[in-house]
Amino acid sequence: MQGSPRIALVAGETSGDLLAGLLLGGLRARWPGLASMGIGGPRMAQQGFDAWWDSERLAVHGFSPELLWRLAGIVRIRSQLRARLLAQRPDVFIGVDAPDFNLGLEARLRGAGIKTAHFVCPSIWAWRPERVEKIRAAADHVLCLFPFEPELLARHGIAASYVGHPLASLIPMAPDRAAARAALGLSPDAPVLAVLPGSRRAEVAHLASVFFQAAAHVQQALPAMQIVVPAVPALHQGLRRIAQRTGMAGRITLVPGRSHEVLAACDLTLIASGTATLEAALFKRPMVIAYRVHPLSYRLMRPRQLQPWVGLPNILCQDFVVPELLQDAATPRALADALLQWLHTPERVDALQQRFTALHESLRRDTARLAADAIGGLLA
Repeated sequence: MQGSPRIALVAGETSGDLLAGLLLGGLRARWPGLASMGIGGPRMAQQGFDAWWDSERLAVHGFSPELLWRLAGIVRIRSQLRARLLAQRPDVFIGVDAPDFNLGLEARLRGAGIKTAHFVCPSIWAWRPERVEKIRAAADHVLCLFPFEPELLARHGIAASYVGHPLASLIPMAPDRAAARAALGLSPDAPVLAVLPGSRRAEVAHLASVFFQAAAHVQQALPAMQIVVPAVPALHQGLRRIAQRTGMAGRITLVPGRSHEVLAACDLTLIASGTATLEAALFKRPMVIAYRVHPLSYRLMRPRQLQPWVGLPNILCQDFVVPELLQDAATPRALADALLQWLHTPERVDALQQRFTALHESLRRDTARLAADAIGGLLA
């Protein structure tokens, strides 16, 4: 194509903003004059993105009351966004994850003759396989994070490219624990537990109190344990209140953002299921994965699960390499016991780090360039 393209993107939540920011970096390296607009967050803004709405507006959680309360607003945003994109007609639209929001929007734009791509293959290999029909209708091309996905999509007639996971290039193969502890003001000698109860308000509402109580049990068994909680800035005050309510206000360190530094600094982590578990695996940290959702959401989702694993490290390794404690099983005592097991079995930690190193190597690609090449193919 002549000149620099105009690319519209929609990224929901913190993880989508991170992925889209890295993608925009690759696109801007290829087209320095690129114009980008849509829905995004601060990492996208750093790449010159024009955010018509903030990605936080799309952050909801399962079939919770919060979803019902916010649904009308989300539908209104999507309607307004669709009308604006149809009027301005970008050269390509890229939906970054958020399939419930993006796939329907992509299908409407594609039907109107706008090229579309979807970045992050929806996890049809884990649950909701019926989404494959929506993907086929929505996307001219899918950018896949995991190496087995393009072949799976090809069997359904969907064009796709494996671009690697951008986090695998962003995170060093051998993280510097000492430097991270110094940067965070932590003791270099005492052990560190990272507590990550999620990046969405409803996740924090379901998990933070349980996680903080579990951390209290760990600290009771190991008084020298340093507990660090990286908090999405918008959730920082809510986490502070939960810490006070659970008696942990003076016993944990709340850090606005900086989750990668916290994962680099820690010895192990208690973590909500999601993209952050893959980040912890790339930092080669032992972890306990937990998740709680609204009971109705759990009852609806559980029968549709296609694999025995929920956490990404276990799915990618095709094994229970780290514990998963879900819903009623995620009690403070059970979580604490699972965390302490890692500290009592260093040989198990060594074996896990070898598995995670192999996983890291398999996911490390020049994601920004490969993704830009695929988008360039759509624009040719």
